[in-house]
Amino acid sequence: MDALQDQFAIRVRDLVVGFGRQTVLDHLSLDVRRGEILGLVGASGGGKSVLMRTIIGLIPRRSGTIEVMGQPTGGHGRGAATIWGILFQQGALFSSLTVRQNVQFPLRENLVLSQELMDEIAIAKLEMVGLRAQDADKYPSELSGGMTKRVALARALALDPPILFLDEPTSGLDPIAAGDFDALIKTLQKTLGLTVFMVTHDLASLTTVCDRVAALADGKIVAIGPMRELLQSEHPWVRAYFHGKRSQMLQHEMR
Repeated sequence: MDALQDQFAIRVRDLVVGFGRQTVLDHLSLDVRRGEILGLVGASGGGKSVLMRTIIGLIPRRSGTIEVMGQPTGGHGRGAATIWGILFQQGALFSSLTVRQNVQFPLRENLVLSQELMDEIAIAKLEMVGLRAQDADKYPSELSGGMTKRVALARALALDPPILFLDEPTSGLDPIAAGDFDALIKTLQKTLGLTVFMVTHDLASLTTVCDRVAALADGKIVAIGPMRELLQSEHPWVRAYFHGKRSQMLQHEMR
């Protein structure tokens, strides 16, 4: 067991999640290795965000087990905030709070710190994600899409968690901003030793950032491995996803 705890940051076994009569995740199993960036792909509405939200405890499970950092968890409890940071789609910043206050929110909720120390931490996290100290007093309405994502990332990293969850992190960004954000994630992962669980449909992100990619179809993980292995998968959905017209440029670049 100790060896498994050292190897895996997240272990999911026989997970079943549903809503009413609909089963979204059907006895799904998945391992996320410590220190890797794992990309999760799947059809729209196929359960990618449901899986992430179930792991962190926002959606209840019908059955199955989830272990995070070697400990069984339902994802509930205040202490969980120190284990993972989360970047939701579109950033999900609090519109009535400044950038500084948004980044400080997890600190206020989980720690007892002086205002001076929280200010120092907020500025440090903003600079870590490529923003300036002058941006701290702006409101979300004053930010570009790329800046919003970076502020949300700074907030996710506020408590120095070992695991980072990203839900469609490049959604809504132009190709240049998306590429810059991908590079930032890779740099932070290497610098901080993070384990990153990334829900995405961005083929460029899967190729340039992820160590492994997991494909979700029919409520299960049907393929997992480096991108080159998934491109060889015979599963019908995986083949359709990675060999469709939109992926032709990707395949040409990888050759």
